[in-house]
Amino acid sequence: MTTPDSRAERGFSYSRAHFEDLVDQALAHAKKIGATDAGAEASEGCGLSVSVRKGELENVERNRDKSLGVTVYIGQRRGNASTSDFSRAAIEQTVQAAYDIARFTAEDPVAGLPDAQDIAQAADQPDLDLFHPWDIDSARAAELALACEEAAFKTHRLITNSEGAGVSAQQSHFFSAHTRGFRGGYASSRHSISVAPIAGRGDKMQRDAWYSSMRSAEELSAPGAVGRYAAERALSRLNARKISTRECPVLFESPLAAGLLGAFVQATSGGALYRRSTFLVDSLGKKILPAHVDIDEDPHVSRGKGSSPFDDEGVRTSARKVVDAGRVEGYFLSSYSARKLGMKTTGNAGGSHNLTLRSRQTRPEDDLPEMLRKLGTGLFVIELMGQGVNYVTGDYSRGASGFWVENGEIAYPVQEITIAGNLKDMFAGLAAVGSDTYTYGAKSVGSVLIGKMKVAGS
Repeated sequence: MTTPDSRAERGFSYSRAHFEDLVDQALAHAKKIGATDAGAEASEGCGLSVSVRKGELENVERNRDKSLGVTVYIGQRRGNASTSDFSRAAIEQTVQAAYDIARFTAEDPVAGLPDAQDIAQAADQPDLDLFHPWDIDSARAAELALACEEAAFKTHRLITNSEGAGVSAQQSHFFSAHTRGFRGGYASSRHSISVAPIAGRGDKMQRDAWYSSMRSAEELSAPGAVGRYAAERALSRLNARKISTRECPVLFESPLAAGLLGAFVQATSGGALYRRSTFLVDSLGKKILPAHVDIDEDPHVSRGKGSSPFDDEGVRTSARKVVDAGRVEGYFLSSYSARKLGMKTTGNAGGSHNLTLRSRQTRPEDDLPEMLRKLGTGLFVIELMGQGVNYVTGDYSRGASGFWVENGEIAYPVQEITIAGNLKDMFAGLAAVGSDTYTYGAKSVGSVLIGKMKVAGS
């Protein structure tokens, strides 16, 4: 695994060896005072964020934080506590606090650390190349942000204002262990550049934004490219209209399609399933999506934003097929939720890892223009607003902006509309997935065409 061996070179205040010592102190003290089991994690994060607006430096922030979290079990009673003080006395007080919480917590028959056979051993922890510190100071970060914003302004004279541009360089590392034998940790980084230009004047202004985010700064898009693309998006939305209420096919731009994939994850996650608070309860083995759709999870993608050799409990992760030919093959379970459901953990404590939604019908030439032709006449959505998703019923209602498409060609921009449906019907009605794959966080998917939705307008 990638470890921060040299604090000075990598910008951290604490070494991996120091974190191991802190965690071992916590575990030893937990056993000393009578804990049945215990786990602990020491972590540190630091970074730089710089923002500019209209050619002027607006904000420079440096962040540095640290934490030691402790979980203590007394039989099947659980308590946890944390501290940012790494002194021995503070560690012992934190362990005692977690122990005292456990003493007065009701017993939970499924509480406990992961089963031994699920725990990631050293051989299960590949180096996934997640740590690429960016040696950048505030002056250089401001220079890049200014160049990004300037490129947006230079795109067209109708780019009249800006909500600003920013550059962020973040890195962190941790070490975790528990009394069932797990020991592991690694360093990671995440860097970004973004801008939000405004087009037009008066009451006809439109804004849009774009960004690039990668583990390695060398892989970020050029500031000028980010600025120009954000400006082109804002310009394309000028002179937007309202449309009348109707039913029609809807094409979700690829970054928004990642949100539909996220809705599937939430609906098939352990907590929602054992509480039976999801519209996809008891969906394992059932056909929820069309037969041409697959969803894969791969936690071991080099430099992947959702990559990890083990989950938040120290359970090993592995590649798997979540949906095969439209049929749900797996849920997203931690050890706790798996026990509640009478199943085995899937290594998803803390969330999903590098999901990809694909269609077996997608061809290399199914880019965005081709997806618009598949849409024919309908709505192409590029922005969603509000949180109108009910995961118990699947009801879906979001404010939206985008473009009205006629005969496969964009006719005009539209705004102030609402799209509505039910996620179960939307999943079943997934007609096509584009080859214009975009990775949004830990989810990768092309633009997604839904056969029919309600569109409420004027």
